[in-house]
Amino acid sequence: MSYKKFVATVAFAAATLAATPSAADVDAEKAALQQIRAVSARYHSLTQAEKGGFLATNECVAVPGLGGMGYHYVNPARIDTKFDIAKPEVLLYETAPNGKRRLTGVEYLVVDADQNLATAGDRPILAGHPFDGPMPGHAPGMPIHYDLHVWTWANNPEGDFATWNPAISCP
Repeated sequence: MSYKKFVATVAFAAATLAATPSAADVDAEKAALQQIRAVSARYHSLTQAEKGGFLATNECVAVPGLGGMGYHYVNPARIDTKFDIAKPEVLLYETAPNGKRRLTGVEYLVVDADQNLATAGDRPILAGHPFDGPMPGHAPGMPIHYDLHVWTWANNPEGDFATWNPAISCP
């Protein structure tokens, strides 16, 4: 084997290993997904979601070329500067073929403590996945925040913790 081919092989192997999550990371991710499924399972019922304090935004969110997030149901009482895996702030739904809304995942939303877009010292992390942000609010009065989408009930070709899901579209 030539020296150049050897160096290329070693570089490829190193890059592959660096991109491969450790067994501990995979175990933490599986445990988090299992816990999120357990705490969100009852919200397959919109009635239970509404009884749980979740309010429909009634706007389906999608971006051509990226995918969708679907409909957001927000629980305002849960939105603060703390993160609790057992209490997602937002539920995500898509329109099923029968016309009803189907639970696809959750979104964790954490208010940025210092309300400064230039700092990120309080960025939450879930199972090795840092939250997106800080970012400005998406509606009037919404604070600077971090968020993380978790696709627990719908397959996402981009990954369970990707922001956009190309398998989700809006009617």
